[in-house]
Amino acid sequence: MQTRTNEEWLSDLRGENQDQAIGDLTKVLKRGLIYALSSRIQTDLEAQVDDFVQDAVLRILDKMDTFRGESKFTTWAQKVAVRVAFTEMRRQRWKDISIEDLMPEDSGDFTPLVLSDPSPDPEQRTSQTLMLEMVDEMLKTDLTERQRTALMAIMHGGMPLDEVARRMDTNRNALYKLLHDARKQMRSRLVEKGLTPQEVMEVFESG
Repeated sequence: MQTRTNEEWLSDLRGENQDQAIGDLTKVLKRGLIYALSSRIQTDLEAQVDDFVQDAVLRILDKMDTFRGESKFTTWAQKVAVRVAFTEMRRQRWKDISIEDLMPEDSGDFTPLVLSDPSPDPEQRTSQTLMLEMVDEMLKTDLTERQRTALMAIMHGGMPLDEVARRMDTNRNALYKLLHDARKQMRSRLVEKGLTPQEVMEVFESG
């Protein structure tokens, strides 16, 4: 495989030598991903890497105009490939799990991470229990069904933001706005009930 400068990579991937350049780039990306993912994928490593590389090459060809030449082209391409691989691995992890599976049968099971602390302090546990009761009531009465679904999937179920957005047929920015509005609404109501902003932050900014 020939050594190329950044300019030669870009020129070959856009020009008459595209097929050869794609073949060479595929080898570079495959070698890098096998090394990067060998400790994370226990079975069918090469087959999965081949799929990731195919997707990464398409992404790289589509995003070449964003390459600014601040590093070697192959270094930039490897970063793109790693992002593609990890995104797909997260998607595969959640592919057989529906959002409904993450929703508790009773919303009283909702437990933000900050309230999972097994501290034996009775006063702290009592305060946390009271806060949970208020949170549970607000989930039922103060949020839209769509807000509740998104909030529960991410904070209770742990589903990644991008995956929730895909399942809810929306995009990351719209989902972020939905969650922001839901959290703002619930923070406001908690403050009305006498909690300090810091207590509210501990519950709703930990996810």
